[in-house]
Amino acid sequence: MATSNTAQLKKSVSPYEKPITKASLLQLINTIPPFILLWAAAYLSLSVSYWLSLPFILLASGFLIRIFILFHDCCHQSFFRSRKANEVLGTLTGIMTLFPYHQWKHSHSIHHSTSSNLDKRGIGDMWLMTTDEYLEASRWTRFYYRLYRNPIVMFGIGPFAVFLIEYRFNRKGARRAERVNTWITNLGIVAVYGVLIWALGWQAFLLVQLPIFWLSGAAGIWLFYVQHQFEETYYEHDAEWSYVKAAVEGSSYYKLPKALQWLTGNIGFHHVHHLSPRVPNYLLEKAHESVPPLQHATTVTLKSSFAAVKFKLWDEQKKDFVTFGQIKHLLQASRTSASAAGRTPKAAPDNEVA
Repeated sequence: MATSNTAQLKKSVSPYEKPITKASLLQLINTIPPFILLWAAAYLSLSVSYWLSLPFILLASGFLIRIFILFHDCCHQSFFRSRKANEVLGTLTGIMTLFPYHQWKHSHSIHHSTSSNLDKRGIGDMWLMTTDEYLEASRWTRFYYRLYRNPIVMFGIGPFAVFLIEYRFNRKGARRAERVNTWITNLGIVAVYGVLIWALGWQAFLLVQLPIFWLSGAAGIWLFYVQHQFEETYYEHDAEWSYVKAAVEGSSYYKLPKALQWLTGNIGFHHVHHLSPRVPNYLLEKAHESVPPLQHATTVTLKSSFAAVKFKLWDEQKKDFVTFGQIKHLLQASRTSASAAGRTPKAAPDNEVA
């Protein structure tokens, strides 16, 4: 995407940065009550057949993703104009989605300010190594990285490791307000889950809540993954890094079917969101359609997005993703070249397994 006038591009979306109270309240009504009703329907269906419960569980998972988008907007102060209202709703929806409002707001704001910056990776984003880093890493680091990037681990175990466990603890150096909010969120989760287990029984509770949590969590990780891991994306070192380029070239337009677009709160317009996080989710599509340069963002469809699973490492020379298979080939080629030159490859025996 051409970004010669980056300042003007960012300014062009500013008219869409103000929340509309009526639209926000409507989203609350068409999101949270349906989720509760679907959860109840899934539970009541258990007495007939678990197969009957599954459609309600699947739909409830979709609505829980949508609840997370409301939480996400609150963290950006883009759902309500009132900071206090965003904090209250963000904390309540954080209990529903298992995310502490202040803690996630902190890490996510860092993600926005450092996205696609090769020198500032590590907070609020997924672990990504460059090919050079991978080749120079120890065998254990490479093994751990391969395990981390394995789809079964990332989307299967990831929701439990990150959402259920990691966010239950305060980060080192967190301020008092953030620490207290994490404790409040944890107590809220215990209270809600405790009441449901007491009223429904732990088995029925797990049969409904566990798949809802896992499906929505895996889908959430997938959405975050695919909107930054795609062909022709943007990564640069700090000296050359541009916030606007990182937004419109380092974030994709995930073009989803209308039903999925609605359930995911228009987060597929991720390039618009990264360009201006203050745009409410219900105005992202309008901003995209009203600003012609944004329509040239890299478009990823539901079908083409599955190719992202093979993207494992960032090649700084090619400025593109490579697979583990490709890096293994490069490693073997470097050894052959070094051998032909009559010298020992720089890679130590520890680097023999790609």
